[in-house]
Amino acid sequence: MSAPSRFFVARLASLNVFDPLGDQVGRVRDVVVTFRVGKQPQVIGLVVEVPGRRRVFVPMTRVTSVDGGQVITTGLVNMRRFEQRTNETLVLAELLERRVTARTPEGEVTEATVEDIGVEQQRNRNWQVTRVFCREDSPKSSLSVLSRRRGETFTAVIEDVTGLHEEHAPQSATRLLEAYEDLKAADLADVIVDLDPKRRAEVAAALHDDKLADVLEELPEDDQVEILSGLGQDRAADVLEAMEPDDAADLLSELTEAHREILLQMMAPDDAAPLRRLLTYHEDTAGGLMTTEPIILGPEASVAEALAVVRREEISPAIAAAVYVCRPPLETPTGKYLGLIHIQRLLREPPHASVGGFLDKDIDPLTVDAPLDAITRMLATYNFVSVPVVDDDGRLLGAVTVDDVLDHILPDDWREERHEVTHD
Repeated sequence: MSAPSRFFVARLASLNVFDPLGDQVGRVRDVVVTFRVGKQPQVIGLVVEVPGRRRVFVPMTRVTSVDGGQVITTGLVNMRRFEQRTNETLVLAELLERRVTARTPEGEVTEATVEDIGVEQQRNRNWQVTRVFCREDSPKSSLSVLSRRRGETFTAVIEDVTGLHEEHAPQSATRLLEAYEDLKAADLADVIVDLDPKRRAEVAAALHDDKLADVLEELPEDDQVEILSGLGQDRAADVLEAMEPDDAADLLSELTEAHREILLQMMAPDDAAPLRRLLTYHEDTAGGLMTTEPIILGPEASVAEALAVVRREEISPAIAAAVYVCRPPLETPTGKYLGLIHIQRLLREPPHASVGGFLDKDIDPLTVDAPLDAITRMLATYNFVSVPVVDDDGRLLGAVTVDDVLDHILPDDWREERHEVTHD
């Protein structure tokens, strides 16, 4: 079967990619084009997401069929992680929703927004951008309004479109986020980090506070600072409130003292107070690593209540692994710390029973100045996912989770590493 000679890029997004034997290789995530002076933009390949959430590059020369809701390749896929070059443009990530000037079928020149990109295979088997599907967004005279309504769509040939390769005007990121709506925060962060700073800021502006908070937690520190600094102070404070306290404190520590204090003052006092406490601890101690929001219940709480809390979607698996039982108050710093109960134990006990009757009291909690090596030994010795941190009066201040320890023992640039693995 030969590939159709033309298709629109947005319809290709998320299609499954198969080798000639019918085994799935991955899914299409984007299409890569290059712009050349005086020539039509050329389509050079696909960005395909393969198992492991790795995005790889598949040249168009290896695409043998685009039909029936699937893409067929020759089966030879280089598994090296895709890295966008300076002369390459991603259609879904960068061109959709770009403002252009285009000529309508009636011959009128109008301002429009790019809705889709049409590509076509030439006689020499190269693929080129030939059409642009647009949505009209400029005001019209009363005469032309009778023939075309504002916001109506039309298809223009590439020669009648100007500004497609320009990125000066602000650009929406709605279509981009729709294409990646199924990605987890860590994988979306991997997409965002590859974008240019302008497009990265536009994507950040389009994300809800909670989602942006999750994405920021997965980005390298330099990118975190860049995005947060571009949000505006009000929204930056809102996003910091939505982040995990330990991650928010780490990000704040990268800012100048003046900028940090402005944001803390703009945050709700209840959200700012734990961050101020975390910022006083050294980053390689239990105090610097801990989150101030573990799951905390009183001893009279039932097993059913505890399971209802750990079941909440917004709680990470590391935090949900254990419930910490304390005397009131039940927000850090709490009353006296009594012990912890792991989720496996909760699952074995009657729902009506009180958690205070099943506490693990044999493990001594950490102090805020416990060094990193003591924390890692404790996690490894007892196979824990998280460990409690208390003050000198025995009040719970927070918990250190294994994921935060890994963040600190891995190389500083581990999020930026590109694993060079090739598979043919």
